[in-house]
Amino acid sequence: MPNEKTLSEKKAIVAELTEKLKGAAGVLVDYSGITVAEDTEMRRAMRAAGVDYAVVKNTMTRFAANNVGFQALDVHLNGTTALAVSATDPVAAAKLVNEYASKKDAKIKIKAGFVSGKIITDAEVKALASLPSKEALVAQVLGTMIAPISGLANVLNANIRGLAIALQAIADKKSA
Repeated sequence: MPNEKTLSEKKAIVAELTEKLKGAAGVLVDYSGITVAEDTEMRRAMRAAGVDYAVVKNTMTRFAANNVGFQALDVHLNGTTALAVSATDPVAAAKLVNEYASKKDAKIKIKAGFVSGKIITDAEVKALASLPSKEALVAQVLGTMIAPISGLANVLNANIRGLAIALQAIADKKSA
């Protein structure tokens, strides 16, 4: 039985993890066999993208996941497990983990993920990772919205240009 100090520290870690999991998107990663250099490289990339990556005990992750309603993650919380969580970009953690997991000699594996309060499989994490970034999606939508307006402007401009050419031709004919 742990003493009171240890128990309160563990409760604080579970509470912090619970807050991280609420409303965030993340991926559970099996990191067994990864070297320190590979882990450092991956952590650096995660930090740069705003993804919180940490190795947390399965038991504590299980308690935090159950607090949020992610009981389906229990089956994946065994062995070596790391947690990559992004509170701002729902695709960032999936993209980065998938990038490292899909390398030729990759040792890390995707166990499962969660996004928008739902548990997703490793295949769904890979599908999520293949989506374009938020900025690219916004640009595509804006481009689609602007296309009819710019087409109308081109048509109207062509009519005005045709009228101007006709008037100039009449003016040139009269002056000659």
